[in-house]
Amino acid sequence: MKKILLSFLMIFGLISCTNAQKKHFSTEALDEKMLSLDGKEISLKEIITKNMGRTVVIDVWASWCSDCIKSMPKTEQLQQDFPETQFVYLSYDKTKESWEKGIEKYNLKGQHYLIQSSWKDGAFKKSADIDWIPRYIVLDKKGNIALYRAIEADDEKLIEILKSVY
Repeated sequence: MKKILLSFLMIFGLISCTNAQKKHFSTEALDEKMLSLDGKEISLKEIITKNMGRTVVIDVWASWCSDCIKSMPKTEQLQQDFPETQFVYLSYDKTKESWEKGIEKYNLKGQHYLIQSSWKDGAFKKSADIDWIPRYIVLDKKGNIALYRAIEADDEKLIEILKSVY
């Protein structure tokens, strides 16, 4: 019985490590269209390309998400601690109006995009394994995923990665 349990834990650990080290988004996720504040559609690939040469923190959030709202002071602190880092907010708000009101209400500084696909079956959600928000993903200056998963803006790994690529 112990051997079975140990085997299960090892397999689970390997799967977890594999997911934690994801380096790229799927082609479908890169092609997925999002909406910019000026009303234009832009793909995730275009957003990444636009920010090449800079470290990027992608903050996946929604104005209806209480955990996202609670984490905003921590995100603001990250912006102060790493002023050269670009913050890209990807929102799962249900309407353009609630998204825009949320940005203004919480005074979010950075680039803002509304994810237009469904929370249930969007390509970005699937590729990034989004199962909870807020969710933080760090991209290095080449656009590669340096940190695949953090759910707290003060996560030790997130801060460690930002210090290492800063």
